[in-house]
Amino acid sequence: MTTSCVVTGGARGIGRGIAELMVARGHRVVVGDLDADAAAATAAEIGAAAGVAMDVRDPDAHRAVAAEASGHGRLVAWFNNAGVGDDGTLASLSDDQVRRLVEVNVLGAMWGCRAALATFGPGGGDVVNVASLAGLGPVPGYSAYAATKAAVVSLSASVNAESPRGVRVHALCPDGVDTAMLAAQDPAGMGSQLTHSGGRILGVAEVAEAAVALVGSRRVVRTMPGWRAGVMRGAMLSPASAQHAAVLFAAQGRRAMKKR
Repeated sequence: MTTSCVVTGGARGIGRGIAELMVARGHRVVVGDLDADAAAATAAEIGAAAGVAMDVRDPDAHRAVAAEASGHGRLVAWFNNAGVGDDGTLASLSDDQVRRLVEVNVLGAMWGCRAALATFGPGGGDVVNVASLAGLGPVPGYSAYAATKAAVVSLSASVNAESPRGVRVHALCPDGVDTAMLAAQDPAGMGSQLTHSGGRILGVAEVAEAAVALVGSRRVVRTMPGWRAGVMRGAMLSPASAQHAAVLFAAQGRRAMKKR
């Protein structure tokens, strides 16, 4: 049976890596991206079934992409990868930045889950939501971004629990990844400094591999690297200690950034 999958934000970075791996697995992949030309180019370069314009803030766009994927085979996987990463304190972000973070990162994942669940059919399938380690604890300098990713983790666990048998929903929570999004952030900001405090910045390929590995598994939340999850959850239990530790981690991050 011919099978299909959807990758949002698939024209570059982690999304492109996921799309390439799913093509290699034999799926007919639909690459969705806000940049229509980049989506079409990526699809042609990696052998995907289609590259289409997709604004994840629009629920109709998700339904249209689901229909496109269904035309290429039974939909079996949906990757909600599209996201934005405006860094800065909540007070420093503009109204438009906050709104975009919520609409792209949270509503985009919600609309994607709904479209996937409505399309999978009796055979079921997997939804993989690309969240972030920032969603598991306090991250000063990333407050709005972290809040959206915390929502994605919660969404994944809840939708997985309420979905019918055969449907699995996962959240992948990587630490900092070597993407254009991270490169565009303010190196003087605490968010960036904390991201670089964890040691090695993850590569796009390894994060894409982890996302694809969740397909078919029963694992709901996966963190990368695993040890950082314990640090983040501990910070949630002791906010006062976490505030002090954040200053120390930020200093460590600044040193790491100078060495890079």
